[in-house]
Amino acid sequence: MKQIRCCAAAQELKPIILMILNQIASGGVNVFYKLAVADGMKVKILVVYRLAFASIFLAPIALVFERKSRPRFSKMIALQAFVSGLLGGSLGSNLNAESIVLTSATFTTAMYNLIPALTFALAVVFRLEKLEIRKPAGKAKVFGSMLSIAGAMVLSFYKGMNVTLWSTHVDLLQTDSAAAANNQRQQQSPLLGSLLAVSSCFCYAAWYIIQTKMSFNYPCYSSTVLTCFNGAILAGLYALCTETRLAEWRLGWNIRLVASAYMGVIGSGLVVAVTAWGSRVKGPLYVTSFLPTSLILVAIIGSIALGEMLTLGSMLGSVMIIAGLYFVLWGKWKEAKMPQSDRVTARVDTSENASSAAVVQEV
Repeated sequence: MKQIRCCAAAQELKPIILMILNQIASGGVNVFYKLAVADGMKVKILVVYRLAFASIFLAPIALVFERKSRPRFSKMIALQAFVSGLLGGSLGSNLNAESIVLTSATFTTAMYNLIPALTFALAVVFRLEKLEIRKPAGKAKVFGSMLSIAGAMVLSFYKGMNVTLWSTHVDLLQTDSAAAANNQRQQQSPLLGSLLAVSSCFCYAAWYIIQTKMSFNYPCYSSTVLTCFNGAILAGLYALCTETRLAEWRLGWNIRLVASAYMGVIGSGLVVAVTAWGSRVKGPLYVTSFLPTSLILVAIIGSIALGEMLTLGSMLGSVMIIAGLYFVLWGKWKEAKMPQSDRVTARVDTSENASSAAVVQEV
């Protein structure tokens, strides 16, 4: 009897542990971005390698596990894959990477929590979801979206006093090869980084809507492979326009190779797999509720090892964004509990889209 109870408890804890580890792996992507760029690696090239590693890792998984459920390739799927690769792969990833360089890993990770609210807003604008403001679910989603956007504005425009949680003398970005990159980073405008971060969130929100349409006709891993593959090609063409020196593209046994492999294999591969498993077992809202875990982790690592300074504005804005996220999730949960006859008609389930928000950084 005792062993049965222990096994039951382990089964209950399994999704929680996996979701936390999933967010830890997801948060590590932004940290590796900072380390690779500090080593002198070009952002555009890093995005190409990241998407290429993801495609190579996920392709065998899709071939093995979805060989029976994958339908014939059609022109519509090809078009959706191209647009997904553009928004969720090349454009979104480059905007995201540039924002990390111009701001901080903590700032950009906090902005990710905007994506569910922006997805809901875009779905309403394009009439993919009805907005019933008179019902509690509709009020919660609208208020949550507005609160998240307000938090993003506070995060971008208000700094306030510095908040020191602990003091260390460790800064992994302060290396000889990173001196020029650090000086350039300090001269850049944080406002530009904020605009790039918000733009990347809009790209990912639009990508979620397209990805949802695509997932109706094509299975999860296969559609992700197509997104990463098309994204790698588009990102490669974009990078070749400015990065023509062969030496810039060469990977050695250094942080550049580690960062590229981690982002592609761990960030995109394992995070996609665990997110899909969690959505299937516990539902998309359950997966999305763990999103702030990566923000906490990145904030700790950033302040301890990357020399990032927490400010009152960044903490206040992050709290507002996370609170808005949970209002949106509560609204979706309340909507799901409604009788079928009273439920808001939606052609795009923004909560399911939001469950992939952890994957956004990696794809």
